[in-house]
Amino acid sequence: MTEPQVAAPRQILVVGSSRSGTTMMGRVLGRHPDVFTFEELHFFEQLWQPESPPPPIQRSDAVALAARLIAIQREGYHHHAGGTGFETEAARLVDTITAPLDAPSVYGAFLAAEAGEHGATVACDQTPRNLYYLGEILDLFDTARAVIMIRDPRDVLLSQKNRWKRRQFSGVGRTTRRNAVRTWAGYNPATISLLWRSGARVAERWRDDPRVVVVRFEDLLADPEAQTRRICAGLGLEFDRGMLDVPRVGSSHQPDQPEVTGIDRSAAGRWKSGLTPTEAWICQRIDRDAMAKEGYEAEPLRPTALGLAGAATTLATKSVLAVALNAGRARNLVEATRRRIGR
Repeated sequence: MTEPQVAAPRQILVVGSSRSGTTMMGRVLGRHPDVFTFEELHFFEQLWQPESPPPPIQRSDAVALAARLIAIQREGYHHHAGGTGFETEAARLVDTITAPLDAPSVYGAFLAAEAGEHGATVACDQTPRNLYYLGEILDLFDTARAVIMIRDPRDVLLSQKNRWKRRQFSGVGRTTRRNAVRTWAGYNPATISLLWRSGARVAERWRDDPRVVVVRFEDLLADPEAQTRRICAGLGLEFDRGMLDVPRVGSSHQPDQPEVTGIDRSAAGRWKSGLTPTEAWICQRIDRDAMAKEGYEAEPLRPTALGLAGAATTLATKSVLAVALNAGRARNLVEATRRRIGR
């Protein structure tokens, strides 16, 4: 098979609803010799709310922003201390910027410098929520490309349901107790299903854009090589067989197995044994139309009155707790919410 001869982009975005396979896709791309995959940086929405045109910033603010990005990358998103200890490195980075000094120029310089330190020419940011800022990002970085991951919403629901248990698995040292509580509070079949529907609608708008590759998680599991070749073609990368040798880590259902490599084809359809009929029914009721567009068939299910009452009862209390625990994860909570509900 002849590989595409297309100039590689400087930046790849891996986006999609949470627990849709974005982390695994980031690892696949990160095994390409030209690509370095970052931690989830959460630059857009948390560190900077997009404005057009981006307003200029003072050098001191640029250094503080660069220090935070460096800290997230070095120490992990849930453990970083806000940039403390990285000010000198950040100042050196900012002093290399020749473009007008604004938040996107700091972000772009950081991506290029960090990727270069690892011998890569392409930076991969795998922050899922960048899906809701894709238009602004592609406008800001004209060589950027994106991969949007889509997964059966019932499997997304199951993964979100079990996500808080990641802290219990052996070998997992980067999940804090606060994050475990936050993910537990964020789970309700109705809210997760609504978020999946919102993400699917955003993905639909980008499906025919040549800068974007939309990938169904299940298709990737079924034929990893063919799908990875298709993804590489869309991104302007030459396929490398080593991309498929990803370690099996990050699952919500089992401990990490870094010594085992290869894409786990059993990761599809787990919802059938992991969700209650009521949870799956709620998901199908909310997402039915979007599921059909993505090729996911609804199954005949019968909810229980007790299950529906439980979901309704916990919705309000968990929602309040989730908002409180997520308050610092967006600079503008109203704008973040508006983007997710599509208004």
